This record gives sequence, structure tokens and C-alpha cells, in this order.
Amino acid sequence: MSEEKTVSYRTTNSYETCNTFTTDTQNIWLVFHGLGHLSRYFIKHFKMLNPAENYIIAPQATSLYYQDKRYKYVGACWLTRENPEQGIDNNHAYLNALYEEELKPKLKANRRLIIMGFSQGVSVAMRWLHSRNLNCDQIILHSGSIPRSFYLNAFKELVTSTPVLVYGAKDPLITEDRLKSEMEYAREIFGREPRVIRYDGGHEVDENSLKRLAEETGRAEK
Repeated sequence: MSEEKTVSYRTTNSYETCNTFTTDTQNIWLVFHGLGHLSRYFIKHFKMLNPAENYIIAPQATSLYYQDKRYKYVGACWLTRENPEQGIDNNHAYLNALYEEELKPKLKANRRLIIMGFSQGVSVAMRWLHSRNLNCDQIILHSGSIPRSFYLNAFKELVTSTPVLVYGAKDPLITEDRLKSEMEYAREIFGREPRVIRYDGGHEVDENSLKRLAEETGRAEK
């Protein structure tokens, strides 16, 4: 008879940053990639932001795998249906360490924190934000699903501005019924009406929407 056991051990994981954190930095972005992405490529979507005002941190999912039979392309995954509770705990342990190392010292400088998740990164960002009980100025949920595990008004005090849902009009994964469900659930957990941005594209990061949101933030601060 077989028996599954567990063991804890120390491990090391990478993350990517873009731009230099200075006294001119206004926004700190914590951005979570989707299934199959690597942080060093995902972070390139944010290079169009004003480098003087925006500092970007891109965590790297810990599970790596080959995406093709030629063993050429490597992707990463945050979580699977196999023992998801353990996977969530491992993600949080990594993200908490990243927070202490990279994020916490910079937030002491009184900068705006923007959290963005794309696809699978939406669920990772939401779960960690809630478990950390961390306040952020803006949250952008791009082409992904919010985990249905949060209670009413769970994020009302954690996110200070209107939550933004970004979806592609041609995204095969986002039906009208699913978008309606996401909006209703977001309204419940954030305690306010979410903003929805639709762009003419598929299941891909829309840089124009992100740039637009960053520019709106800059104008609001002025």
C-alpha cells in the first residue's frame, strides 16, 4: 500500500524588475503573468510605461515545464488541480518573501501600489492580496477569473479605487455570460461597481489599456 507524505524544504525562485526605483517613482506595479508565461518576457509588456514614474515587479511562477515536444520553449504555471491547497501555500510563501525583500522597503516611501493579474495570474494576485491583508491603490484583473472563495466586501477596505476588469472582445475564453458573472461577483467582494475595459483583441495582454490606466493615474495625482 502506498502513502503520500510531504516534506518542507528551502528553495529559491527568481523575479524580474523593470526601471529604476528613484525619488521620481510614483507607481509600483506588482504584475502576475498567466499560464505558460515567464516573468522576463511578461514584463516587457510594461516597458511602454513612463520609466521615470513606474517601477514594475514581475513574480515568476515556481513550476516550469516544456511547452513543446522539441523541448525548446519553457513555460511556467502557478497552480494546477493537483493538490491546489499546497500549491496556494507555496505561492504565498514565495510572494511573502518577495514582499519582504522587494516591495515592503519601497512602499515605505509612500508610493502608489498597483496590482495587475493576467489570466491565471488574476487568481494568484487575488488570493495573495487577501491572505496578506495588503492595501493597494488599484487592482487590474486582465482576462482571468476571480476565485469564488471570497466573502461579501472582502476587498472593500483593501483596494482604495474602482477595480478594473480588462477583457478582449475576441477572447474565446470570455463569453458574455462569464463577463456578467465576473462583474456581479466583483461588485460583491469589492463593495463597488467595477469598471470594465473591452479592447479589440483576443486572450493577450493589451498594452494600450494598461498605458491608458497609467496615464489616468498620473493625471489624477496632478
